[in-house]
Amino acid sequence: MVSGYIEEDARRVHSPQPLREIVSMFRMLMRETVACSVILPVLYAVGLTLVVNAPAAAQFGPYDSTLNYEQTRDENPITDLFEKVRAGEVQLEYDPHYGYLRSLLDELKIPVSSQSLVYSKTSLQAGRISPQNPRAIYFNDDVYIGWVQGSALLEISTTDPRLGAAFYTMRMRPERVHFQRENNRCLACHYIPMTQGVPGHAIRSVLTKETGRINSLERSFVTDHTSRFADRWGGWYVTGNVGAMQHMGNAFLEGEELVPFGENNRANLEADFDTSRWLSPHSDIVALMVMEHQTQMQNTFTRANLDVRRAALEAATEENADSNIDQVIQQAAEQIVSYLLFSGEAPIEAEIKGSSTYVADFGRMGSRTKDGRSLRDFDLKTRLFRYPCSYLIDSAAFESLEPPLKAQVYKQLWDVLTNPAADDDYAHIDAPSRTAILSILSETKADLPSYWHKS
Repeated sequence: MVSGYIEEDARRVHSPQPLREIVSMFRMLMRETVACSVILPVLYAVGLTLVVNAPAAAQFGPYDSTLNYEQTRDENPITDLFEKVRAGEVQLEYDPHYGYLRSLLDELKIPVSSQSLVYSKTSLQAGRISPQNPRAIYFNDDVYIGWVQGSALLEISTTDPRLGAAFYTMRMRPERVHFQRENNRCLACHYIPMTQGVPGHAIRSVLTKETGRINSLERSFVTDHTSRFADRWGGWYVTGNVGAMQHMGNAFLEGEELVPFGENNRANLEADFDTSRWLSPHSDIVALMVMEHQTQMQNTFTRANLDVRRAALEAATEENADSNIDQVIQQAAEQIVSYLLFSGEAPIEAEIKGSSTYVADFGRMGSRTKDGRSLRDFDLKTRLFRYPCSYLIDSAAFESLEPPLKAQVYKQLWDVLTNPAADDDYAHIDAPSRTAILSILSETKADLPSYWHKS
């Protein structure tokens, strides 16, 4: 699946947590230590001891009682597709080299141009991954598919209205499809601080040796649209043009120094390995930037939703808890609106050009106004999108927000977009952009409150 790690700075620290939650977070970190084997041996040993000695019902995180993850029924694009496969309504076609990958991408409407290639050994199939055999990730707004050349195991994950992120594996055999939901095996690395402490996804930037192994003694980052360009994509192949901007992709460690191999700006990866065995010779920088934003936006939705759901459960058993619910909803909505509107986005210092058809493919996925505008329109000169409001406001993850939370998000969004002096955090959105965002949302969102349509 998509993967990440603990970032050095504290920009993702949320409001202070009770001691029991901090302890739970520590346990999650130790689980990742054991599962991913990337920390100092002494910490590895401590983590192993903690897991072995933990009770059978050991907690992953502070939302366990709210989520009831293993017992909660999953219902999402993947379960919908495989119900159709089981019922014979959909037939997946098997390919001797790719298995069911091509067919699955077609059924889920995932563009091949979204292919992002990671060569660091950071997943369930780490032993198979190397710079000569990178793992491919394909994605759309809801679903991620991880494919490793030479493996019969396909890794699949998706957003789920009840679970946050749901994880699956698919054994690819010519005679039949074996599909399985995964819980603990995936949550060990996908329900930890790098995913904001909820079941989710993250993009990990690490320092990698020429074998693909990580040097765990060196710095690593979880990246999104707020990250410095120089901290992104360690352990990933990157194609496209970024001018003179530097990043950590396409580079290996030599001693303690990260040294790029080949040109920083490259049209494809044909000089790096035999790309004919992959669906595309690209690992498009624009797709990588979109996936960075998307993973943490989805995690923000999940965390906010779970905060509200947990507060509602507590209110049902505690007196005078209504005011606390209101405060939780307010704060959760603030986090969503801040991320939706790209607050703190790192500036782009040179024009970015992708290497594939991803920009066009991505633009075709969503709705547009009558005059052709969309939240999917890219800028790529000073920032990622022309209109800095996330396209994921149209996603299933947004639509599954608790009703009071969604209502508060709409209210705060309206307040920010109609009051330019409201908050310095949104000074990056100039008056024409605010007007454009209001207009696009008013024309393309069917469930906006009535006050959005005032003249």
